[in-house]
Amino acid sequence: MKRSFNMVNVLLAVTFLSHITWAVKGSSHCQQTDPWEIRPHSVSITEFGAVGDGVTLNTKAFQNAIFYLNSFTDKGGAKLFVPAGRWLTGSFDLISHLTLWLDKDAVILGSKNPDDWPVVDPLPSYGQGRELPGARHRSLIYGCNLTDVIITGDNGTIDGQGSVWWNWFQSKTLNYTRPHLVELKNSTGVVISNLNFLNSPFWTIHPVYCSRVTVHNVTILAPLDSPNTDGIDPDSSDDVCIEDCYISTGDDLISIKSGWDEYGISFARPSTNITIRRLTGHNRNGSGIAIGSEMSGGVSEVHAENLYFFNTSTAIIIKTAPGRGGYVRNIYISDVTLSDVDTAIRFNSNFSEHPDEFYDPKALPLIERITVKDVRGDNIKVAGLLNGIEGDSFRNLCLLSITLNVTSESPWNCSYIQGYSAMVSPETCEPLKESIYPTHYSDCYHLSNHLHSSAHRHLSKETMADIQC
Repeated sequence: MKRSFNMVNVLLAVTFLSHITWAVKGSSHCQQTDPWEIRPHSVSITEFGAVGDGVTLNTKAFQNAIFYLNSFTDKGGAKLFVPAGRWLTGSFDLISHLTLWLDKDAVILGSKNPDDWPVVDPLPSYGQGRELPGARHRSLIYGCNLTDVIITGDNGTIDGQGSVWWNWFQSKTLNYTRPHLVELKNSTGVVISNLNFLNSPFWTIHPVYCSRVTVHNVTILAPLDSPNTDGIDPDSSDDVCIEDCYISTGDDLISIKSGWDEYGISFARPSTNITIRRLTGHNRNGSGIAIGSEMSGGVSEVHAENLYFFNTSTAIIIKTAPGRGGYVRNIYISDVTLSDVDTAIRFNSNFSEHPDEFYDPKALPLIERITVKDVRGDNIKVAGLLNGIEGDSFRNLCLLSITLNVTSESPWNCSYIQGYSAMVSPETCEPLKESIYPTHYSDCYHLSNHLHSSAHRHLSKETMADIQC
């Protein structure tokens, strides 16, 4: 039965919207960080023999500089300055209480020789490399078990020169999973800001098993046809803030993850308390904000607002499959502007890559309390493809104040989901037609009941100490 608005319903909706707006403004956990923090010790990479001609390999210079600065970690920390030039290097490690600072005209270039990217063990929450069984290449800039790390500058550039890796991937001649551009592992107090990140071989910025991560005012670029060049992928991490970023890549702009199938379930480190604000970008083969598909450790308490996606395949997506297990709950996405987007909102429940044959196909994901509010879009092909899993729980999806100019004659396609809606145009699918207000207000997640719990988001000290760097 079609539902029409009357004045009482409109007034209820306005009251409801006002309450949520107040709750959003009063509940952010993001804190201001100071990438300009003065370290008492500072050196330039040139003091260690580095040559910025774009040809000389400077891996030893970076490694030696970091080794030298390690002696200052207990003396207030140190700064490694990278001046103007093109600094070719292989993979190098960071240390605690370090600022890596790039001048405006500084470019760190990733080597095109795979031997300059060491091969390391797979992540325990994945069980193997994401693309191939066994090990994986380490990221260009890497850190493990660190505290207080800043990667910043005056809009300098880190360029992974990833085209060689993309070619090896597409020709199926890789020996190991491709490297990320930046990976921080099991670290706390990470700031990445005021830089350009180009042409990552694989995912660009990958904080994994981390806490208190801020990514602010960065630009991430890769060709739209480059494979799997995600922008920012918080992975089994908590208290993450991503703000004021522009991303244009060959895959998801932001993808929130927490481990893969039985390995993620066993590792049990969720991603939680993640804030995304003022994000702009586009792609042709991915999404604006994705959750999954590797989400077996759970994802919760995600708050995203003030988003603009254009010329994009999918704006918002949850990717999962039988065998993933885990959960996605308490997600709030608001104030979204879309232009020339194929699909505005999508649940893909058949994202069925698995690490091996040992996953449990009966491990079904729990998807609940997803609120999407205040979305405007022009030239949208499909409003929503919301497909759950038969016999599973995809419940309490709430759509509120959504207006899309849709070109398809079938704007919504829904199956095996349950939820509510209000003020959605074009009219939503049957499983979501029951009104949010006044009786289902408490079923919809919003920030007034954003309860932050650390009970399930930290592994024991013994387990974390066992993580190999």
